[in-house]
Parts: sequence; structure tokens; C-alpha cells
Amino acid sequence: MKRSFINRTIKEAEDFFAANNFRLPKFASLTPGQLRDHFNSAPEILDCKLGWDMTDFGSGDFLKVGLFLFTLRNGILNSDKYPKGYAEKIMISRSRQVCPMHCHELKREDIICRGGGNLIFRLFNRKGTENALDDTPVHVSLDGETITVRPGEEVVISPGESLTLTPNLYHEFYAEEGSTVLIGEVSAVNDDVTDNLFLKSLPRFPAVVEDEPPYRLLVSDY
Repeated sequence: MKRSFINRTIKEAEDFFAANNFRLPKFASLTPGQLRDHFNSAPEILDCKLGWDMTDFGSGDFLKVGLFLFTLRNGILNSDKYPKGYAEKIMISRSRQVCPMHCHELKREDIICRGGGNLIFRLFNRKGTENALDDTPVHVSLDGETITVRPGEEVVISPGESLTLTPNLYHEFYAEEGSTVLIGEVSAVNDDVTDNLFLKSLPRFPAVVEDEPPYRLLVSDY
């Protein structure tokens, strides 16, 4: 992705968060230089990878396959320095923009439709320890109610609703046609380096073409 496109997308996200009355922490508005200086007094931002994040998963077409995120809080597994056992993200999914099929071996997460339209999921159980989809029925919690769906069946959640995604539950999601959806994530500690298992081998972080200076740093820039 070009840095100019990343910059423009972050500015659009700032406007979208503001329009939805979702306030980001103060470090979200720091320039790259200011943020690097801030790492000295707030190393947790650097070490736990808090902040701006966007990816096209190597697709080359962010609007078709991609996700925009801001990590608000996180810890590090088995760390005495950062012992938080939880993480929180706020995300944006555009119309039919797919976050591709993946699961986590360790992380349990609630994905929350915060507003803007419906969020659509496709779910599969993992086939044993393989990187493969099972054809068995999926049992998943929708705001505390266990529902059972066919593998790959669309599950639609509306603003205010959430799904609990357990470890080894493959999932992909996207905003319904014509909507830009604000998405929350509350989870166990997030580790994007070792705990993302994509059905097809995909890069989690984007390759960036530096065609202009960064407006904000991405966590992948740290």
C-alpha cells in the first residue's frame, strides 16, 4: 500500500470515529516524531503494539480484502512487565470488505458490532490440528445465547450485538453492502505475530511504498 493511501485512510478513520462519538487516547493524535519521543515515557505503546493499524493482507486491494484497526490496550503473554491478560481494539470494515478466514490458537475474543450497519460472519470449526475447515455444525455464543449454524452459513449481527469467537474457530467477516461498520473487539492478549492462523497463507502487515511522509505511524512501523 502507498503511504499516501494509508495517510488518507487514517484521516477518514479519524473523522469516522469522531462522527460515531468514539474517542481515541491522546497518543493517537501524535505526529510520528512526537510518538517516537513519547515511547520514552510510555514504552507500553511500543512494546504492546498499541495504535494505528491497517492491512490489505497482501491482496493489493484494501477495499476488497482488508481491515482498519486501532489497538487501545494489550498485554504480553507471560510477561511480568506487561501482565494485562486482555486486549481491546476498535475497527472499521467497509462495504463487503473481507477480513479473510482465520482463527487463533490461544485468543478468545468478542467481536462487537458498534454501529453503522450489520456485520456478517462465516464460521467453521477447525479440523483437528490441521490448517483446514471442518464440516461439522458450529456452536457459537451470540450475546450469551448459544446458537448453532451450518459450517459457512452467514451469521448477521446488528449494532449492539456481539459474537464470542473461541480458539480454533475459523472466521471471516465483512460489513453488509452499502455500510461502513464500527467494530469493537474485547479479547485475551493479542499476538498478531504468532497467534493468527490464516486458512491461506497471508501476510498480517502490509508492505508500504513510501511515496510521502507518514501522517501517523502504524504499529507495523514501530
